[in-house]
Amino acid sequence: SFEEITRAVSRQLNHDVKAADIDEIRICLEKHGEFYHPARIETVVYQKKLCFVLNVAITETGRRFIEKEFHLLNRLNTAQPLHYLPQAYGLGRTSGSNAQNFAMFLGQWFDGYHEFHISIDPVDKKPKIMVWDDARGRFFLAAERTQTLYAQVSKILTAYYNLESFEQIFSWHHAAGDFVVKTENGKLDLRLVTVRQYAAIFENQKNTQTAPGHPQRILQALLIFFLSLSIHMRLDRLDGIGEMVWSDSVAVDATLIGFLEALSMKPDVASLPDSPLACFIAYLASCTEGDLIDLTEAIVNRFNPQMPELTLIKKNIHPHVETLHGSIKQILSM
Repeated sequence: SFEEITRAVSRQLNHDVKAADIDEIRICLEKHGEFYHPARIETVVYQKKLCFVLNVAITETGRRFIEKEFHLLNRLNTAQPLHYLPQAYGLGRTSGSNAQNFAMFLGQWFDGYHEFHISIDPVDKKPKIMVWDDARGRFFLAAERTQTLYAQVSKILTAYYNLESFEQIFSWHHAAGDFVVKTENGKLDLRLVTVRQYAAIFENQKNTQTAPGHPQRILQALLIFFLSLSIHMRLDRLDGIGEMVWSDSVAVDATLIGFLEALSMKPDVASLPDSPLACFIAYLASCTEGDLIDLTEAIVNRFNPQMPELTLIKKNIHPHVETLHGSIKQILSM
């Protein structure tokens, strides 16, 4: 009886909608992903078009992730209503004609938002961020707007980082199109369309939940999060499907800017003597370039040895930390 879609439409319109009120439903296959096959669901209600996404998982890996993601989205949207993540409306399973099981969930569609990836600009042969706006035409971002884009990605991920439990969103990737961007009136606005995992990945979460947070431990875990974020921010696939590429250094300043902006908005932590931002800046000021190199190398050594971008990371990690240290010095001197 169209129960899931009518419930989702009712939530978006903020009043009760029956199946008979829906004039039309269009299903448009958008892409094939590693985990899901997302389709855009267009509904016409009271002569108004409302869009949703239906993520369909066919593989065993996809089916394993999809239920977990549905509950994670609901958890994060309830605990931190920041509006950067899609609402999750319904979860279900069905089977096809060959008795193969499908898992799917209905979620919010970010209308007007598009994927973006590093591409080579044919004019100057330089790698730049291209926005995949297929309605108005794909276009490259200027350097200043590229910095804004990376800063917003950093801000979003830091906003969901839990200072006391060390929980964070992972494994996100630019190559998977996990972030989408909307360009309107000269401004950029970003959203994160998926949360595959949310956990503490560098610390023993059980211990952190049973013992009071030590300031040194909180700040060290935060630095690990930041350094890891700065590495992953620079990774993409050329044109979304090509070889692994390392972004321009504009991403480094932007990652730091977005990270500090999100940190400034976090509430105080009882065990910290000052605000999280003030404490972390003081902690960061005490780190030498050698300290950052040692810690970053330790982080990289804990990455999955099978990850396809590992060779690219190791090739670029020392210049990356040098650039990052320069950005930190510049910020701290302001």
